Amino acid sequence: MSFRLQPTPPARPNRCQLFGPGSRPAIFEKMAASAADVINLDLEDSVAPSDKDSARENVIKAISDIDWGTKTLSVRINGLDTPYWYRDVVDLMEQAGDRLDQIMIPKVGNAADIYAVDALVTSIEAAKGRSKPITFEVIIESAAGIAHVEDIAAASPRLAAMSLGAADFAASMGMATTGIGGTQANYYMMHEGQKHWSDPWHWAQAAIVAACRTYGVLPVDGPFGDFSDDEGFRAQALRSATLGMVGKWAIHPKQVTLANEVFTPSEEAVAEAREILAAMEEAKAKGEGATVYKGRLVDIASIKQAEVIVRQSEMITGS
Repeated sequence: MSFRLQPTPPARPNRCQLFGPGSRPAIFEKMAASAADVINLDLEDSVAPSDKDSARENVIKAISDIDWGTKTLSVRINGLDTPYWYRDVVDLMEQAGDRLDQIMIPKVGNAADIYAVDALVTSIEAAKGRSKPITFEVIIESAAGIAHVEDIAAASPRLAAMSLGAADFAASMGMATTGIGGTQANYYMMHEGQKHWSDPWHWAQAAIVAACRTYGVLPVDGPFGDFSDDEGFRAQALRSATLGMVGKWAIHPKQVTLANEVFTPSEEAVAEAREILAAMEEAKAKGEGATVYKGRLVDIASIKQAEVIVRQSEMITGS
């Protein structure tokens, strides 16, 4: 372990982030009643330019009027390359009240983007005497964003989460695909006459996980566009969880259950993790640094892996 320890990410459930357009206030109550851990009310891509002002008003009203329970409540503002973002931030910070937890910043290309929003938010917090500091989440959606991902992860103590936005990322990279996440038909290898599909998003997700874990930020998988393909969603979510991501977006209510299923440790996994911890405690009592559990070697590293699973389970269940 390095002398400089990795900071701990926020201790909150983040298995599923459910998105809904700010221009559709009729669905807000259903979003609040969902099983998603995080709610993202959107002012960006899902809202037409002609509806930006009314969507912002809808969201500000809903933040105070609706009972969001214990969910993390986040609003995705418009990109910094638009004329809308500053008004999104100002109106949210001055009018939305303390129930707002987080601002999502899309299409972040470098640390300066975070600095710009941070400076504005900090000034308004001070002016309004806001008691609860706003946190940030960002979306990596460009070649610049992935190239500067470590600088972005370290850009502000407000930063709590980071996601990969597959569609805009693919466009920025010039990828020959119109799919949003998932396996791509032409991204395969041949072996003994058989096609084997690999994951075109793997390297970017791994870079995001590494940057997030280095700086104490939650790494989250982004959208899966084909909400009719449950197995495709589940497969991508499982790959992401295996890489170290803590959750996934839902762009349709049916995806909430799938995300929660994948990112909640199973009873079997938790039981095995607790057994590993118990086995290692017994080994330590004997002065041993390793032991054998179900025919495989477990050691100090195994303790750390098991502790991750147990902590995640306890955080979700509240026990």
